[in-house]
Amino acid sequence: MKWIIDSDRPIYKQLVEQIELKIISGAYAPGDKIKSVRELAMEAGVNPNTMQKALAELERMGLVFAQRTSGRFITEDNKMIDEAKKTLAFKEIDGFFEKMKQLGFEKEEIIALIEKIEGDSHGHSES
Repeated sequence: MKWIIDSDRPIYKQLVEQIELKIISGAYAPGDKIKSVRELAMEAGVNPNTMQKALAELERMGLVFAQRTSGRFITEDNKMIDEAKKTLAFKEIDGFFEKMKQLGFEKEEIIALIEKIEGDSHGHSES
């Protein structure tokens, strides 16, 4: 797993986001055991305490659970994973609309652009 950490935001939040993305994209399957805090911290090049904080947050979110002697696992609750996926999608779409509005586009224009691009990507180019 390639970890991308920037200095603009708290590192543990970036770790949470990246692990969450791996879960909702299926890179980590429901029920998968995840590596130890130390292993993940080494891979990401972060302090184990920071990784521990990220994993604790993922547990709080319900995407990861700990079994005392066996380690941590990805939730097997597909509904929870789907909800996390939708939440992330809404956040991305919201950010996209906000950016487009900053560029001066109205909602209808944005939707028309999306439809045009979607049509063009399926070989229905108007050129």
